[in-house]
Amino acid sequence: MLKLPKFLWLVILVLLAALGFLTNKFIIAGNTIPSKDDRTAILVTSDERIMILGEMRGFLEAIQGIVEATAEGDLETVAKLATQTGAVKPDMSPSLIGKLPIEFKTLGFATHDLFTELGKTAQGGDPVAVQKELGDLMLNCTACHAGNKFVVEGSPEAMQGN
Repeated sequence: MLKLPKFLWLVILVLLAALGFLTNKFIIAGNTIPSKDDRTAILVTSDERIMILGEMRGFLEAIQGIVEATAEGDLETVAKLATQTGAVKPDMSPSLIGKLPIEFKTLGFATHDLFTELGKTAQGGDPVAVQKELGDLMLNCTACHAGNKFVVEGSPEAMQGN
């Protein structure tokens, strides 16, 4: 067994504890506070909130186009919209990524992947399969909105913790 002085073992232990704390804070937990409505309040800057809500609005606009194109039997447009939406990955700063809890990051990446899969399904030509898959994809949207909200750092809502 490796024989190290007790001081080095203490340094190793402190470094591992710090690594665990930082991993939890910046990869798992994010910058969050509890909220009175039982959702996770994710604390972000005003610009970060605008960027994230813009991406979500892009999802909604794509879904509207997909529903309309599916109703018209235009699965080529469905495939194009879904594939484009799945391929767009937001340009997030490391600071913002650290603020997002792991559940949000996981759901966001999965939603992009589901758009990509929807594009492939649309290429198969079955509008019923497209509708089913779109419904499944939208479960991610409703889960995200039911469980999270974005609160601007330093705002009255952030200060009250609700």
